[in-house]
Amino acid sequence: MSNDSTTPSNDGTLMGVMILTRHGDREGFYQDPLTYTASLTSITPLGTVQEFQLGQQLRGKYLNSHSPLFIPGIAADLFDQTQIHVRADAGGELGVIYDSAVALLQGLFPATPSFTTTLANGTTVEGALGGYQYVPIESVEPANDVSLEGYTNCATFDAATLAFYNSPEFLQKANDSAHFLSLLPPFLDGRPVTLVNIYNIFDYVNVNFIHNATFANSLPPTFLQQVRDLANFHEHGVFTSAQLNGIGNIAGRTILPVMIQELQAIANASNPLKIAYQSLAYKPFLSLFNMTGAAQQNPRLANMVNYAAAVVLEVRQPAGGGDAVLRLKFKNGTDEADFTTYNFLGQTHDVPLTDLINFVDPALINSTSAWCAACNNTQDRGCAALTKAAATGQVSRRDGLVERQGVAERQGLAERSTVFADESVGYQHQAMISPVSAGLVGMSATLAMLGMLMLLGFISVGKGRHSRKD
Repeated sequence: MSNDSTTPSNDGTLMGVMILTRHGDREGFYQDPLTYTASLTSITPLGTVQEFQLGQQLRGKYLNSHSPLFIPGIAADLFDQTQIHVRADAGGELGVIYDSAVALLQGLFPATPSFTTTLANGTTVEGALGGYQYVPIESVEPANDVSLEGYTNCATFDAATLAFYNSPEFLQKANDSAHFLSLLPPFLDGRPVTLVNIYNIFDYVNVNFIHNATFANSLPPTFLQQVRDLANFHEHGVFTSAQLNGIGNIAGRTILPVMIQELQAIANASNPLKIAYQSLAYKPFLSLFNMTGAAQQNPRLANMVNYAAAVVLEVRQPAGGGDAVLRLKFKNGTDEADFTTYNFLGQTHDVPLTDLINFVDPALINSTSAWCAACNNTQDRGCAALTKAAATGQVSRRDGLVERQGVAERQGLAERSTVFADESVGYQHQAMISPVSAGLVGMSATLAMLGMLMLLGFISVGKGRHSRKD
């Protein structure tokens, strides 16, 4: 573990970065402790500032030509949309995560007078708001894409959560914390005061401690940290598993296929992608740190990350050549001034990208059909359509459809593609039916159109110069 300011910069070439961030400060939030179904909330002005400043810090490191971490070839001032791909979770916390991405991008690619165009009449027009840059953000809707919220509507995950609540470890922790919990009701709003509901207790205390001066002054000095510690125990128990392919790791198992696709794209010198950015809730961080062994090597990573926390995976080409390697850096929100480099996968140096891929591959949930099977779901998030298709023999084992926005093979335009994630990461397929079936469908459609045109008198058969007799 080393501070980012002391990290050597002469050990290979930086090819690009993957950025994972938690959203900024928000209003109160409640989620069902059994299913993690969430309530609505909104980002606060503080949250936008936190994310904006994080964007500025990232810009200073990776888009500043005077920085030792400058990404070679990056369009640093006027962004190039072939070089950056942004995804934001549009699930439980709705606009908070998306708005956080907007704020961060304002700091990463600030307004510039270079964003201009010259009209045919010779007039030069500068973009709105002083040349504000509108970096495209892919809004990831959980109903259509399971990658960023694999844990919702997942029966096996819910069952594992309930099993954790009934485990000897949890029951012992509940017994040990019972006296402290009995002291909390005067500071709460009537919500259940149990260890099962501790995340919602922590959220209420934390939000009010930040925004309510009367509350902050009345809360005993140790209470916030005690509640946080219990919430850390709770969330780590829910969103991790001892087994790599355990259902508790599902938040990591569903996001990793997209991460690997984008890391491979950055590592591919012929691919223009330089920055892959995903704006998230706190849950995937717990699973990812657990699955990669980062939390085991660095116990502080086993806790919930703070608002505006950020992970950066630097993709590097070793000085001596060979396969791309990864360097993991983390900054826990505004509690820390700079990024720190952490070890993972049991190694004490940069980790080859292929090592990460080979290690996590057996646990990946890289298709909708695989998620439906893992979660024992036949109704939600596309599972009903797949179940019906399978019952009628219209879908093959490869037909787990996931809509992405050109993540695997960008050729210069940010255009939508349909990715069928399968045994090999990054596999892209353009058709949902076989070539023979496609031909039959096309022929049927053509005959139907010809029949309609003949009926309306727009075309006739057998009277043209090149007509052929029967």
